[in-house]
Amino acid sequence: MTKQASKYFRTFLLSLVVYCNFIISCSTTKDDTKSDQVFRYNEHKNISSLDPAFAKDNSDIWATNQLFNGLVQMDSTLSINPAIASSWIISEDGKTYTFNLREDVYFHPHKLFGKSNTRTVNANDFVYSFNRLKSPQLASPGSWVLKNVQSYKAVDKSQFQIKLKEPFPAFLGILTMKYCSVVPKEITSHYGAEFRSNPIGTGPYKFKRWEENIKLIFRKNNRYFELNSKGERLPYLEAISITFLADKQSEFLQFVQGNIDFISGLDASYKDEILSSDGELNFNYISTVKMLRTPYLNTEYLGFYMDSNKTEYQNQLIRQALNYGFDREKMITYLRNGIGIPGNGGFIPKGLPGFQDSIGYTYQPKKAKHLLDLYKMKTGNEVPEITLSTTANYLSFCEFIQRELQIIGLKIIIEVLPPSSLKSAKSNGKLDLFRASWVADYPDAQNYLSLFYSKNFAPNGPNYTHFKNLQFDSWYQQTLKETNNVNRIKLYKKMDALVLEKAPVVVLFYDEVIRFTLKNVKGLGINPVNLLEVKNIRKN
Repeated sequence: MTKQASKYFRTFLLSLVVYCNFIISCSTTKDDTKSDQVFRYNEHKNISSLDPAFAKDNSDIWATNQLFNGLVQMDSTLSINPAIASSWIISEDGKTYTFNLREDVYFHPHKLFGKSNTRTVNANDFVYSFNRLKSPQLASPGSWVLKNVQSYKAVDKSQFQIKLKEPFPAFLGILTMKYCSVVPKEITSHYGAEFRSNPIGTGPYKFKRWEENIKLIFRKNNRYFELNSKGERLPYLEAISITFLADKQSEFLQFVQGNIDFISGLDASYKDEILSSDGELNFNYISTVKMLRTPYLNTEYLGFYMDSNKTEYQNQLIRQALNYGFDREKMITYLRNGIGIPGNGGFIPKGLPGFQDSIGYTYQPKKAKHLLDLYKMKTGNEVPEITLSTTANYLSFCEFIQRELQIIGLKIIIEVLPPSSLKSAKSNGKLDLFRASWVADYPDAQNYLSLFYSKNFAPNGPNYTHFKNLQFDSWYQQTLKETNNVNRIKLYKKMDALVLEKAPVVVLFYDEVIRFTLKNVKGLGINPVNLLEVKNIRKN
């Protein structure tokens, strides 16, 4: 951004101050406390539910993470740590998980609990919560997490046991998802569907008030069970305040003015204002803003539909030529200000065991042209042409690839579709080449490799490319039974290398979590699944 453009941008931002401050002030009520005791952030769309059984979107997950706990939780390194379960034992065959529960975990206060207004969590609460999660009547989008569960029971009040149908080493990671949170029967049975706006959990914060599309307030849970390393009770702050400004430029303005404490992600409307071309904070923000970034478990890619009846998409030479034919590093530099990791490795993203940075494709235009010429010679198709389907948000990336591949003689036609249309067409095999991304459902490389298992063909599974390979399937089945982590990761690496060789996908880049915070915010942290943890935050 030029100095003149930057000056204009800041003038424009300032012109919106009055309006946005008016919106923020209109949502301020007696529930607020001093700003140095409140963590403030914004959501671009309304939160649909505060019931953890429906915590599918990131906005819902962030909110419910402050209100609810499960058996286990994940730290910033993706390690599984105790939560309501203080410890656990896994049987030698990898099928039985026995959890020992803490006895000092209390539900948030509510009159339905009787005279004491609360009670401790016990193993029967998890039986009820799991029954509720898988109930067809509830129709939770998270019911799939129990698909491999054969049975579960309360051994006694403080011990909960789960038996799997088959060994599944990634199961503990699945249990960290908010779907698996404990909820009290007394409250959910009373409110029914309205539990979405009357949540009672065990988390570090408790529900206070919700004006949908305007403001959401949580207050500190003074009986929260977790302590810091010094024995001090979490959380530190008194409240969380969430606003709902849909416009990302307005959100950035509020951040610059100090009215919200952090923003997550990088939007085109302000990326050149806050970041230099090499991904560093611009000078104007160094004194007031901190930037955090880490690999995000998100692989951005192009997918070929392998069952296409058109020879261009079926031919490995074309697919490999496309992989070699554009410069991923230049793409990240110019289109994302250096945020993101060029996809020169496998489909497994950086940040997960199994990631390999040297098995993918680098920019080799001469090799790409050679492969394309070889295709023309073998097929007699002198003017190969492919159609790439995308959404408007990723049009610039697709146009970049289009220009690069045009140089070597491969014509790419770009088709822009609404997100819902692309999603439906991709699932039903209506697109020959499509842009997509895969964000981890759970932190294990198996989740990424499941996109290439032949029994997972879309629309009933995540294999949108309809890739099928007998060797891959055999290794995949082995990973489901392999309880040794070292051996399982070796298999992951072989599977990923095989996928890259056959090239049903073009890995574009591995995303990064990027967060901007005000300098007075301490302890926010960052993690590869972009989970928001407020319990460790202080402000000074």
